[in-house]
Amino acid sequence: MSEQKTVANLAPGEVGKICCFKDDKLALKLLDMGCLPGTEVRMKFAAPLGDPICISVDGYRLSLRKAEAATISLVG
Repeated sequence: MSEQKTVANLAPGEVGKICCFKDDKLALKLLDMGCLPGTEVRMKFAAPLGDPICISVDGYRLSLRKAEAATISLVG
């Protein structure tokens, strides 16, 4: 069985759909920022050392730490 794919695993340009969150406390913050289940996210780019990353959510760009992005599970 393979590991659940997360936003942190996306390659630049890759798209995924949010399924759920692994951290309930951080989920509230992410929900407030528009990361809702069923919403498509696109990985835009990562900083030169790989952290933070920039994703596109619902028409705007959002920067997240890699650890935060790893708590956002994707469908399929």
